[in-house]
Amino acid sequence: MSRRFEGTTSLITGSSRGIGRALALTLAREGAAVAINYVRNADLAAETVREIEALGSRAIAVQADMESAEEIDRLFERVAAEFGRLDHFVANAAASSFKKIADLKAHNLDRSFDVNVRAFVLGAQRAVKLMPRGGRIAVLSSYGSIRAYPTYANLGSNKAAIEAFVRYMAVEFAPLGINVNAINGGLIDTESCAYFYQRVAGMAPIESVLAKIPKGRMGSVQEVADTIAFLLAPESEYITGQTICVDGGLSVIAPPFYSDTSPPLSLE
Repeated sequence: MSRRFEGTTSLITGSSRGIGRALALTLAREGAAVAINYVRNADLAAETVREIEALGSRAIAVQADMESAEEIDRLFERVAAEFGRLDHFVANAAASSFKKIADLKAHNLDRSFDVNVRAFVLGAQRAVKLMPRGGRIAVLSSYGSIRAYPTYANLGSNKAAIEAFVRYMAVEFAPLGINVNAINGGLIDTESCAYFYQRVAGMAPIESVLAKIPKGRMGSVQEVADTIAFLLAPESEYITGQTICVDGGLSVIAPPFYSDTSPPLSLE
């Protein structure tokens, strides 16, 4: 097995489950020490740490709410105390409210911005200080940043802001040897995606959405994790300021959809 991350240290926010957990295990298998961040899932975080240790890599779990600037400081202080430096910072934690714009309250806007945009910027600032030899910063976005769909305006606009920050960070941090990229996920098989389609009243059935995707299925957390791992690896040295879509072609389709057509689909 490749050990391309041997001797490196990674911090992944929101990594007790889902994409963050899959990425943590992927990096650990290839030699990285990993800081697992969580808010409430202490048991899942501890389990992830045990799995990483079983792979022969070092791991710690740090409880910190990314909505709080003070807890972000504490998270990075713990990482600095334990590892002394960082090679990779991955901003994966996210949360928001799913409502029509007319129904959004001020606290919905504030909390979504804080945990998505502000946390990424503050985290990147602190990560850079722990990367004296250069490094990688990556952040999770979603196709709601470039496409409008029901109840996603609050989070989608935050993701668009994140992608803009990625471009600016890439330029400012390049002289420091730090690459910054975003990963724009489509419908990925996670608890978050299930929550969105099952809990938002009146939402379209997920089956009707999957029928529109060129690949015809949801993506897996491992497929996203593998893409992030590539962006953290030496092979991606000349890639920075980019947003990579992992969506099975979802972001390139437009109506009329192929799934709504019928043979022979040719001009008579």
